Amino acid sequence: MHAVGIVAAAGSGLRPGAELPKALVLLGGRPLVCWAVESLRAGGVAEVVVAVPAPQRPAFTAVLPDDVHVVVGGDTRTASVRAALAAAREHAGDPGPTAVLVHDAARPLTPPNVVARVLAALAAGALAVVPVLPVVDTTVVVDDDGVVIADVPRASLRRVQTPQGFDRATLVAAYGRVHGTAAEFTDDASVVRAAGVPVHTVAGDERAAKITVASDLLAAEREVAS
Repeated sequence: MHAVGIVAAAGSGLRPGAELPKALVLLGGRPLVCWAVESLRAGGVAEVVVAVPAPQRPAFTAVLPDDVHVVVGGDTRTASVRAALAAAREHAGDPGPTAVLVHDAARPLTPPNVVARVLAALAAGALAVVPVLPVVDTTVVVDDDGVVIADVPRASLRRVQTPQGFDRATLVAAYGRVHGTAAEFTDDASVVRAAGVPVHTVAGDERAAKITVASDLLAAEREVAS
């Protein structure tokens, strides 16, 4: 299977107003985006495209391997993925990639075996695959005043991680159908689900936690040092 990895790296920093994109923040002395690219490659993805903010494109190019395609992303995640898909098509050889894995730069410690599980599910015939973890905390619904009004049964609930994997033609077609409304979707799996495509799951990993705030980065630093 010929798979291309797309890394969404156009997000803002770890604090409001931060000038440095989150993907360029250092973990263990290396930018988060470098960890994410290496996870994809170690899991079986040969070609990688990284979508970045326009002003920082030179900074990303300087830290990434020469064979990683760096493209300017959009104002939203979905716009960035569109740009990366177009770049993957432009740089692809013959016959081009048959699968696409979309990964968050903010999940730098994703184990390669998670990537491999997503690829294996696609190779087995799934059109869309996401790694997931069970919800272990009590989950409730609250009203506008913050008062609990209901419990949510958690047996069937899952936390979705990345990389999310897709048959390339399926993902391209799904994005084509939601043109102009993509900002309503929180991730790529929701885009293909809106197009009527079933999304399968594989086991995720707690180490693939997303770095959102500074304390998450400190936890990742401890993981790297251990």
